[in-house]
Amino acid sequence: MNKKQSTVLAFSLITSLFFLWGFAHNLDPILIPHLKRSFTLTTTQATLVDSAVFAAYFLMALPAGMLMKKMGYKSGIITGLLFFAIGCFLFVPAANMQSYNFFLIALFVIACGLTILETAANPYATVLGDPATGTQRLNFAQSFNGLAAALAPVIGARIILTKGYSDEELNAMTEAARKLALAAEASTVKLPYIVLGCVLIGIALLFALTKLPPIKAASHGTASKNVFHAFRHRHLAWGVVAQFFYVGAQVSVFSLFILYATKSSGISEVKAADYLGVCGIAFLIGRFVGTALMQKIRPNTLLAWYAIINLLLCLIAIFASGIITVYAVIGICFFMSVMFPTIFALGINKLGADTEYGSSLIIMSIVGGAILPRIFGYISDATGNIQYGYIVPFCCFVVIALFGYKGHQVTTEKETPSYNPSSAV
Repeated sequence: MNKKQSTVLAFSLITSLFFLWGFAHNLDPILIPHLKRSFTLTTTQATLVDSAVFAAYFLMALPAGMLMKKMGYKSGIITGLLFFAIGCFLFVPAANMQSYNFFLIALFVIACGLTILETAANPYATVLGDPATGTQRLNFAQSFNGLAAALAPVIGARIILTKGYSDEELNAMTEAARKLALAAEASTVKLPYIVLGCVLIGIALLFALTKLPPIKAASHGTASKNVFHAFRHRHLAWGVVAQFFYVGAQVSVFSLFILYATKSSGISEVKAADYLGVCGIAFLIGRFVGTALMQKIRPNTLLAWYAIINLLLCLIAIFASGIITVYAVIGICFFMSVMFPTIFALGINKLGADTEYGSSLIIMSIVGGAILPRIFGYISDATGNIQYGYIVPFCCFVVIALFGYKGHQVTTEKETPSYNPSSAV
């Protein structure tokens, strides 16, 4: 196999990872209303699903970066896939024990695996080829994340959401019978996660048997000392902040979509899940359109304009009523599509030997997905109107617009050389 074929195979395998973790993430919006109903939770309590997932990103990102520096990207990817698979299989005892906390533990383990995978795959896809097209290449790979976002809600809803009892049937039951019925509903999550876990084991074996071309960070610049050393790059610091707010916005929009759509437009949960699939399609199309537009428009400029458009769409999501609110959120998904990979690529641009730590820091900032949806939930519960929760994504897109306008500019603070007495005259 020549170098070009080896690179194409490696990029194809890496791209499959974007689809797999996208599928896992986009089952969460199905889990939230399902577990909310099964365990009789408030909206704020239901957002613990997101908290469990994205807290893992904060806790595991630095260990993942260290793993990458010590063992290489291939070992990191295989480790991430195995954690991912173990978390999927933990859904079986979680359902059998009828424990919401056990579900949260399983989701946390899955997210530990996803953290390792994203810490490896995002920079790998960015530097596996011509540096000048790194942002476009990462956007292309992330497009398959968008494909998963389109498929997962539609498939998941028909496996998980359609096997429940009606509210009338539940109200007619005794308390004991009602608890048993809701517990039976909770068990419907087992099949999709068992299948996903088996697929992940197969992908891990495929990676183990495949030789991936090595990649190296650019050699310019001072060698990386520690994670804080990477913050000398001001654009990286901006990228960390922007990614925190972006992921918070994305998770708020996708994870709470079904709860939002059923209230703002009065449609059923299954119909809302279908519209969530449309959101995923819009996200997918947006990735391809954005990647194409970057041939003519600078990535930071496109990022800023997309964020400004989403500010306007958030106002519709907050103040309008009826099906137009659903269409506004679909539009938000389209214009969000290029934000994660673009922020990531701009944030690690020209980091040199700080690339691994820079990647870990940006992955750590995904903890925004644990924090900001909780604020969305608090606002929704406090006001009694879930539409007001869109104040959170609105604020997030303001920060992203600022990053695209100015914060992306590469700025590295020069280190003050240490004094060497022997050099004194």
